[in-house]
Amino acid sequence: MGTGRRGRARGGVGRASGGDEVKVIAAAQPAVGEAGDASVSPGAGRGVNERQRHARSAPSAHPGMAAAHGPVAPSSPEQNGAVPSEATKKDQNLKRGNWGNQIEFVLTSVGYAVGLGNVWRFPYLCYRNGGGAFMFPYFIMLIFCGIPLFFMELSFGQFASQGCLGVWRISPMFKGVGYGMMVVSTYIGIYYNVVICIAFYYFFSSMTHVLPWAYCNNPWNTPDCTGVLDASNLTNGSRPATLPSNLSHLLNHSLQRTSPSEEYWRRYVLKLSDDIGNFGEVRMPLLGCLGVSWVVVFLCLIRGVKSSGKVVYFTATFPYVVLTILFVRGVTLEGAFTGIMYYLTPQWDKILEAKVWGDAASQIFYSLGCAWGGLITMASYNKFHNNCYRDSIIISITNCATSVYAGFVIFSILGFMANHLGVDVSRVADHGPGLAFVAYPEALTLLPISPLWSLLFFFMLILLGLGTQFCLLETLVTAIVDEVGNEWILKKKTYVTLGVAVAGFLLGIPLTSQAGIYWLLLMDNYAASFSLVVISCIMCVSIMYIYGHRNYFQDIQMMLGFPPPLFFQICWRFVSPAIIFFILIFTVIQYQPITYNHYQYPGWAVAIGFLMALSSVICIPLYALFQLCRTDGDTLLQRLKNATKPSRDWGPALLEHRTGRYAPTIPASPEDGLEVQPLHPDKAQIPMVGSNGSSRLQDSRI
Repeated sequence: MGTGRRGRARGGVGRASGGDEVKVIAAAQPAVGEAGDASVSPGAGRGVNERQRHARSAPSAHPGMAAAHGPVAPSSPEQNGAVPSEATKKDQNLKRGNWGNQIEFVLTSVGYAVGLGNVWRFPYLCYRNGGGAFMFPYFIMLIFCGIPLFFMELSFGQFASQGCLGVWRISPMFKGVGYGMMVVSTYIGIYYNVVICIAFYYFFSSMTHVLPWAYCNNPWNTPDCTGVLDASNLTNGSRPATLPSNLSHLLNHSLQRTSPSEEYWRRYVLKLSDDIGNFGEVRMPLLGCLGVSWVVVFLCLIRGVKSSGKVVYFTATFPYVVLTILFVRGVTLEGAFTGIMYYLTPQWDKILEAKVWGDAASQIFYSLGCAWGGLITMASYNKFHNNCYRDSIIISITNCATSVYAGFVIFSILGFMANHLGVDVSRVADHGPGLAFVAYPEALTLLPISPLWSLLFFFMLILLGLGTQFCLLETLVTAIVDEVGNEWILKKKTYVTLGVAVAGFLLGIPLTSQAGIYWLLLMDNYAASFSLVVISCIMCVSIMYIYGHRNYFQDIQMMLGFPPPLFFQICWRFVSPAIIFFILIFTVIQYQPITYNHYQYPGWAVAIGFLMALSSVICIPLYALFQLCRTDGDTLLQRLKNATKPSRDWGPALLEHRTGRYAPTIPASPEDGLEVQPLHPDKAQIPMVGSNGSSRLQDSRI
């Protein structure tokens, strides 16, 4: 590419010689800046040196301008905007590619943000924190923290057209934030696909006439097992002699009663061991389903966003079809209204509790996927002038509305189950895996044609999980490919995707053992908890206060055609960082050692959890020290300034978008009557910014 670009530069000046050649290029430069198609791009950084100021003082017209600019013929179709072909109309960035259309990006982002947490965490948080009253702090946090952070990450990735590592050309010292995002995405990607594989297992197990967790007559059941269908038989006068006569006494004592769905989960699917250190055997059915999960993810990402963008038309929309089917079925059941009222009835006195506000802020922050690196990665495949401001509002509101809607679906069925058992809704409500694989499946056994509803429910969980998993894997692959940045790895991106998928599968094998659920919950509670808050806070501070809020607002105006609204400017600078800091303090104050049911995690396991959390955060100071050591400067302060300054290749990836302070500049010729800044010996080579944002060096004597 470097040879082609130099060839194009020589062709454009008609192979002039010596000073005449420089004079023609210098005169043609203003026209190049206006046309947005520069053949030569030395030093495209923002206001770095004197050469740029002298070049900007060049005359705006020159007799040789037309001859210099008109007949330019690119040597390669990768020169942006040079060849009016179908490929260039579809993809602005031919090396990295772009989304096929904007709907694909929105659907992918919705699939990324809307995940399992919307179904198994939000409804539980809502009823636990005041029902309908919880909606008030929830939407307040959405407006002041969720949407602003979402917009910031989308605009960040879209402006630079780089993944979570490449964007930190904005301030190289903080590139450790990008590495921290990669570590977090790695942890989440490992255990998230294990959850998907369990959903696959339940999906395949539902392909039967009678659900295997409906009754207590299976080899894995214990004498304490009593199912809701067994209770129905008792009320119909078919009570076995071996069961106590006082059914209500049996049902109201949870220590004596275990449901068949719980025993199926613990004793058959997991074969749960008694300790996190006792791995036991690998559950081969789960291992097979894990392989299926990774194969599906890999095949959907085999061509990057070109293939995943087509898959999301189904994976991002069909869960809403399933939710609607389950909702219509749920609200027609007896007791459904009781469950919904339990979910929504406001307890306004809880508004004054800090815990409610902390839960609201945490749920918004985690459910939108901030600081995972996925938002930056997905936005990096947008076209430069895409309206990501509009997209951020649409996606954020859709995510939160889905959480509320899922609450109606979940609690209508749980209300029906509670009515059937004659107990309070709180007795059957749960969150996390307990809701998805114990409480809700048990409730489904009460419905006519229960295998059909079970198939739909677990198929919905699979699609919700896959939507998030696509982005997690693409985040890692994009970061690796962008960081290496050469032609070879761009062509071999499919093999990089395969390598990451195989590594994820191998690292997920321990989670399919008999102690796997302990490790899964440990990773979920520590690997992606307060570390995300720290990463997001540092990202806000580095962009707003190190790079400078005025610079960033100007970048957005150049990209979108308008600056960010005043509300977002205030949130980015003051409100959102304050809320993030509040989430961090709340997380520390409310910390409790992790438990699973009645199992207390040992101290060494909790220590491993903290190490996982610190492993992503520690990337930030370690890389900052590394960058300081390799940065030029006579004093520590000078090195600090140089390490935090944007790289010279920071800015839009494509030459046609590098306008304003990013415009390419050429030193003027003495024959133009302009002052020429003599080149410093160490500036004999000027970086050329390629179409993928990579920096190349070219001799300053063109």
